[in-house]
Amino acid sequence: MKKLIKVTALFLITLSTTLSFGLNIETNLVLTTEPTPITVETLGEGKPIIYLPGFATPGSVWKDTVESLNLDRKSYLFSYAGFNGNAPIEMPWYATIKNAIIEYITDNNMSDIIIIGHSMGGSLAVDIASELPSKVSKIILVEALPCMREVMMPNVPAESFQYNSPYNQQMLDMDAQQFKNIASMMSSNMTINEDKKELLTNWMFEADRETWVYGYTDLLKLDLRNSLKKVTCETLILGASFPDVNVAKANYKSQYSNLSNKTILMASNSKHFIMFDQPEWFYKSVNDFLENEAQ
Repeated sequence: MKKLIKVTALFLITLSTTLSFGLNIETNLVLTTEPTPITVETLGEGKPIIYLPGFATPGSVWKDTVESLNLDRKSYLFSYAGFNGNAPIEMPWYATIKNAIIEYITDNNMSDIIIIGHSMGGSLAVDIASELPSKVSKIILVEALPCMREVMMPNVPAESFQYNSPYNQQMLDMDAQQFKNIASMMSSNMTINEDKKELLTNWMFEADRETWVYGYTDLLKLDLRNSLKKVTCETLILGASFPDVNVAKANYKSQYSNLSNKTILMASNSKHFIMFDQPEWFYKSVNDFLENEAQ
């Protein structure tokens, strides 16, 4: 069993390394008693800007960003079922989350939308921009790949990943301390900011375990490279330098080859959570990209 746990830890460290999150405004939190795919916190007024966090991360990860951007817009901070204290939902997880966000946009008659997504949130941003091209004006993808499986495990088909697998069962069977140790090791490979590592660990540790395991299976199956052809809006892609900036940038160029209207920038001395590791560079890059979108 110890050998199996060590192997699992090594796999997850490799996984997380490859993936290398006083303002006076009104806040409204949408809550329901029934499990729902998403919850939404709104800040301010104006045209919409949607903030989509990464896997196991709450929407609150974006609050410093909201305060640091030169925008007079209404911010929508999304959180997902199974994370941030939200009740879990049935599988499939990712598709249900995506459809719920699209429904929310449609029901609220949103247009001229800016979307900022980190990691899995970037995948959702691509999905939304490809399905609602007339409603989305710009997207910002932070450490997000359209097919992370191809970087992590080249040439392994999506069909190889199933909910019911020995690996998933092993993750479900881990006791709390074993899982927290795994989460701690993953966090160390996601940020260089020592003050944020415990926060990341706790977000993963407090997640609904089945959502964490099966939801990640959904992400490993995901491939949005063909969907990029339907994305017409201007796109900013922000990548991290860790573990090798040249390899990382080459991966971004290859994976986003089907996206025509894009800019790729790489953050130096940063791991997966660029907004934690290089916040000033991150805010400036986003503000520069959105300089004509203040309202």
